[in-house]
Amino acid sequence: MSPVVKSLAEAYVYPQAAWPRLILDGDLPVGFLMAFLELDWNGKGVDFRSGLWRLNVTPDAQGRGVGRFAVESVAAEVRRRGATQMYVTWEPGDGGPEGFYRKLGFQLTGEESGGQTVGVLDLKG
Repeated sequence: MSPVVKSLAEAYVYPQAAWPRLILDGDLPVGFLMAFLELDWNGKGVDFRSGLWRLNVTPDAQGRGVGRFAVESVAAEVRRRGATQMYVTWEPGDGGPEGFYRKLGFQLTGEESGGQTVGVLDLKG
Protein backbone atom coordinates (compact mmCIF):
# COMPACT_ATOMS: atom_id res chain seq x y z
CA MET A 1 0.00 0.00 0.00
CA SER A 2 1.41 3.36 -1.03
CA PRO A 3 1.30 6.24 1.42
CA VAL A 4 -1.21 9.02 0.81
CA VAL A 5 1.61 11.55 0.42
CA LYS A 6 2.83 9.63 -2.67
CA SER A 7 -0.67 9.78 -4.14
CA LEU A 8 -0.89 13.51 -3.53
CA ALA A 9 2.47 14.02 -5.24
CA GLU A 10 1.23 11.99 -8.22
CA ALA A 11 -1.97 14.05 -8.28
CA TYR A 12 0.17 17.17 -8.51
CA VAL A 13 2.12 15.69 -11.46
CA TYR A 14 -1.07 14.48 -13.24
CA PRO A 15 -3.65 17.15 -12.31
CA GLN A 16 -5.70 16.56 -15.46
CA ALA A 17 -6.23 12.86 -14.66
CA ALA A 18 -5.94 12.42 -10.87
CA TRP A 19 -9.04 12.53 -8.66
CA PRO A 20 -7.96 12.25 -4.97
CA ARG A 21 -10.62 11.99 -2.25
CA LEU A 22 -10.63 11.59 1.52
CA ILE A 23 -13.18 9.07 2.83
CA LEU A 24 -14.96 10.13 6.01
CA ASP A 25 -17.23 8.31 8.43
CA GLY A 26 -18.95 11.30 9.97
CA ASP A 27 -16.01 13.52 10.93
CA LEU A 28 -13.55 10.63 11.18
CA PRO A 29 -11.14 9.97 8.28
CA VAL A 30 -11.33 6.25 7.46
CA GLY A 31 -9.68 6.07 4.07
CA PHE A 32 -8.30 7.67 0.96
CA LEU A 33 -8.89 6.95 -2.69
CA MET A 34 -7.43 8.31 -5.84
CA ALA A 35 -9.01 7.68 -9.20
CA PHE A 36 -7.55 8.26 -12.63
CA LEU A 37 -9.90 9.78 -15.16
CA GLU A 38 -9.24 9.54 -18.89
CA LEU A 39 -5.57 8.70 -18.37
CA ASP A 40 -3.44 7.95 -21.43
CA TRP A 41 -2.88 4.32 -20.40
CA ASN A 42 0.14 3.47 -22.52
CA GLY A 43 1.37 6.99 -23.34
CA LYS A 44 0.55 6.66 -27.04
CA GLY A 45 -2.62 8.76 -27.12
CA VAL A 46 -4.92 5.95 -28.26
CA ASP A 47 -6.06 4.13 -25.08
CA PHE A 48 -7.63 6.42 -22.49
CA ARG A 49 -8.90 4.72 -19.34
CA SER A 50 -10.52 5.61 -16.04
CA GLY A 51 -10.48 3.73 -12.77
CA LEU A 52 -9.21 3.33 -9.24
CA TRP A 53 -5.57 4.27 -8.86
CA ARG A 54 -5.17 3.89 -5.14
CA LEU A 55 -7.30 2.79 -2.17
CA ASN A 56 -6.23 2.96 1.46
CA VAL A 57 -8.63 2.06 4.29
CA THR A 58 -7.65 2.40 7.94
CA PRO A 59 -7.36 -0.95 9.76
CA ASP A 60 -10.27 -0.12 12.10
CA ALA A 61 -12.56 0.62 9.15
CA GLN A 62 -11.74 -2.49 7.12
CA GLY A 63 -14.61 -4.94 6.74
CA ARG A 64 -17.20 -2.19 7.27
CA GLY A 65 -18.01 -1.40 3.63
CA VAL A 66 -15.60 1.52 3.24
CA GLY A 67 -13.75 -0.10 0.33
CA ARG A 68 -17.00 -0.99 -1.43
CA PHE A 69 -18.21 2.59 -0.93
CA ALA A 70 -14.95 3.90 -2.43
CA VAL A 71 -15.18 1.66 -5.51
CA GLU A 72 -18.85 2.56 -6.03
CA SER A 73 -18.03 6.27 -5.71
CA VAL A 74 -15.34 6.04 -8.37
CA ALA A 75 -17.66 3.99 -10.61
CA ALA A 76 -20.34 6.69 -10.30
CA GLU A 77 -17.86 9.42 -11.31
CA VAL A 78 -16.50 7.34 -14.21
CA ARG A 79 -20.08 6.70 -15.43
CA ARG A 80 -20.94 10.41 -15.04
CA ARG A 81 -18.06 11.21 -17.38
CA GLY A 82 -19.42 8.79 -19.98
CA ALA A 83 -17.08 5.81 -19.65
CA THR A 84 -18.44 2.26 -19.72
CA GLN A 85 -15.48 0.50 -18.09
CA MET A 86 -13.51 1.07 -14.90
CA TYR A 87 -10.01 -0.29 -14.33
CA VAL A 88 -7.97 -1.17 -11.26
CA THR A 89 -4.55 -2.73 -10.70
CA TRP A 90 -3.34 -4.74 -7.73
CA GLU A 91 -0.26 -6.52 -6.51
CA PRO A 92 -0.76 -10.25 -7.17
CA GLY A 93 -0.26 -12.82 -4.43
CA ASP A 94 -1.61 -14.14 -1.16
CA GLY A 95 -3.06 -11.53 1.16
CA GLY A 96 -3.58 -9.08 -1.70
CA PRO A 97 -6.83 -7.36 -2.69
CA GLU A 98 -7.66 -9.56 -5.70
CA GLY A 99 -10.53 -11.33 -3.89
CA PHE A 100 -12.02 -7.99 -2.85
CA TYR A 101 -11.98 -6.61 -6.40
CA ARG A 102 -13.20 -9.86 -7.96
CA LYS A 103 -16.10 -9.97 -5.46
CA LEU A 104 -17.10 -6.49 -6.66
CA GLY A 105 -17.24 -7.74 -10.24
CA PHE A 106 -13.81 -6.88 -11.65
CA GLN A 107 -12.64 -9.33 -14.30
CA LEU A 108 -9.04 -10.09 -15.19
CA THR A 109 -7.93 -8.46 -18.45
CA GLY A 110 -4.85 -10.64 -18.93
CA GLU A 111 -2.72 -7.48 -18.84
CA GLU A 112 -0.07 -6.41 -16.39
CA SER A 113 0.95 -2.86 -15.58
CA GLY A 114 4.20 -2.35 -13.73
CA GLY A 115 4.09 -5.94 -12.47
CA GLN A 116 0.52 -5.52 -11.21
CA THR A 117 -2.57 -7.39 -12.33
CA VAL A 118 -5.12 -5.34 -14.29
CA GLY A 119 -8.85 -5.78 -13.68
CA VAL A 120 -11.82 -4.20 -15.44
CA LEU A 121 -15.39 -3.63 -14.31
CA ASP A 122 -18.18 -3.32 -16.89
CA LEU A 123 -20.28 -0.23 -16.04
CA LYS A 124 -22.91 -0.65 -18.77
CA GLY A 125 -25.35 -2.57 -16.57
